[in-house]
Amino acid sequence: MSGSGLSSYHIREEAHTYRELDLTLTPEQQQLRDGVHAFAKDVLRPASIALDRLADPAQVIAPQSALWETFRTAYHLGFHTALIPVECGGMGLTGLSLHLALEELGWGSADFASSLAVAGFPFASIAATGDKALIDELVKPFIADKSGRMIGCWAITEPDHGSDHFSPGAPHFHDPVISGQVVARPSGDDFMISGQKSKWISNGTIATHAIVYLSLDSSRGMAGGGIAFVPLEARGVSREAALDKHGLRALNQGAMTFDNVRIPKRYVIAGPEYYEGALRQTLSLTNAAMGAVFTGVARAAYEEALAYTEVRVQGGKPLCEHQLVQKHLFEMFTKITNSRLLSRAALVHNATTQPPALEYAIAAKVYCTQTALEVADTALQLFGGRGLSKDSLIEKLFRDARAGLIEDGSNDVLSLVGAREILKPTAS
Repeated sequence: MSGSGLSSYHIREEAHTYRELDLTLTPEQQQLRDGVHAFAKDVLRPASIALDRLADPAQVIAPQSALWETFRTAYHLGFHTALIPVECGGMGLTGLSLHLALEELGWGSADFASSLAVAGFPFASIAATGDKALIDELVKPFIADKSGRMIGCWAITEPDHGSDHFSPGAPHFHDPVISGQVVARPSGDDFMISGQKSKWISNGTIATHAIVYLSLDSSRGMAGGGIAFVPLEARGVSREAALDKHGLRALNQGAMTFDNVRIPKRYVIAGPEYYEGALRQTLSLTNAAMGAVFTGVARAAYEEALAYTEVRVQGGKPLCEHQLVQKHLFEMFTKITNSRLLSRAALVHNATTQPPALEYAIAAKVYCTQTALEVADTALQLFGGRGLSKDSLIEKLFRDARAGLIEDGSNDVLSLVGAREILKPTAS
């Protein structure tokens, strides 16, 4: 907080985050958590605040923007390889270790947490195939990048398809009348890709490579999809200007169009026979990861409120000495603790279980993002008029938290997907 100009109060460093209830953390995991926290505090949060204040989203990705130095620092520390297995040369974070890192990143900046995670997603997807030739060709150069020259994005939503893309198993998913708008057709030893992805592609304006969820067999509806790795310097790729958003403004997003973009067939890493299962794997990871990130957002808002109420005097004593404020603080604390337990459990379970329990990942995303909004809203209320000021971090956290209920699938639609999962017949 020092030097940010956001407030005159100071969060005590000894009140760093929270009491760690898991007494089985290894020294390596504790070191990871503390190292990521320092990075989030010293690098991510100040950069995120600075970028949030830029009126034009084009300024966020301008050559001299703080975005690029932040990416260079993250890549130098190896955070871009977090999802890539150790045997491929990455950090190989999964389960509890992944949660520890994501919560700290979200505490510092939900927008950068999402951006950095997505930056490595196409390359982690290739690594997951186990195809040594593709790993050597595509993943190894990314791992070796220490300056942020290679940035990935995840292109799934389309102008006419948003959260319905996140609904494997739903009746509409197999309706041949409903299929994706980005289509790949075979052409000799290649595929030709055509169609448009919507303006919600995270890193879409700056990415060099994409993992694209597309249609290979429209007769199967959305279930006839596929997953392809697409270098974005390919001829026929075009992009729109960055989206001007309410929150998560350091996470640059924009639309992308493919006009007969040619890629080799080996870059299609999943076809219709595997697509629905691959999508479930993706959602199980991304939804639980969102839970971890927004647990961090909720914690950041709570800590801001706690620190402020300790020094703000009303009625002759600090706010925190008023019983109603104490009630609010404890409710916030309880919600965050529950968020951490749920999102951790989902990540840990699904890291080692096949098939993953999608309903728990969705529960983590829905509950934790809703918690982040509720906690940020209560925190802003405790700040009073000061919480409405652009000079207050809590104002930014409130806007960022609101975006979480929509990002990576609307909570309403995801809840229906989760409901279908729990209503499935259980194996005897």
